[in-house]
Amino acid sequence: MPMSHVTGVRLAVLLPGTGSDEVFVTAAFGGPLRALGIPLLAPAPSPGVGVVDGYLRALDRAAQGGDGLLVGGVSLGAQVAARWAAASSSGLRLAGLLLALPAWTGPPGAAPAATAAAASAAALRRDGLAATIETTRARTPEWLGTELARAWRRHGDGLACSLEAAAAAVGPTEAELAGLRVPVGLAGLRDDPVHPLAVAQHWHDLTPRSALVTSTLAALGRDRASIGRASVLAWLRARALA
Repeated sequence: MPMSHVTGVRLAVLLPGTGSDEVFVTAAFGGPLRALGIPLLAPAPSPGVGVVDGYLRALDRAAQGGDGLLVGGVSLGAQVAARWAAASSSGLRLAGLLLALPAWTGPPGAAPAATAAAASAAALRRDGLAATIETTRARTPEWLGTELARAWRRHGDGLACSLEAAAAAVGPTEAELAGLRVPVGLAGLRDDPVHPLAVAQHWHDLTPRSALVTSTLAALGRDRASIGRASVLAWLRARALA
């Protein structure tokens, strides 16, 4: 019997983070999900101001196929998926959520990820893409600078608007997180200043059926799938909770 029959998952839909893309999501989650026999759909981000709406449309389309949907994403993608699940789970039997590197709860305020996205957008408008990429690469680990350079070039002219939209996006509220009754797998990095582990821990404390697995930026740099494995392992542990 295929493993996907055992888990009861029809499809996993995982959303990219701010300024990232489906290439990174596939590298992070493709292998861990394939090991369980779960097919992955990683939507490409919509350009510009429509990035969040594009993710919501992708989730809505996937939900038309029926129950057994596993949803989630990285950073912004995790936040969009959590809010969507909070609004949709009453009419759809979700298999759970995979939420990696959540960045804030409710309004972004001065959250580091929101501040960083807004600053990058301002730099793009002031200095242009090439100069902003070079500055970013000088200030980040080599692997992360390479990832951002590749993804940012793919976003094209809509990148600054996309970053601004992400920086202003409201994350799931405490009430929305507390209302999630499906298994939630959370993954956080112990040394990530942009996605503080305290946020993932807070989400874990709020969600009634969740588990949290942590890793490090260094591990992610060596192996993109490390964050996917952490998320999937946390979800499997959450499934075992009564």
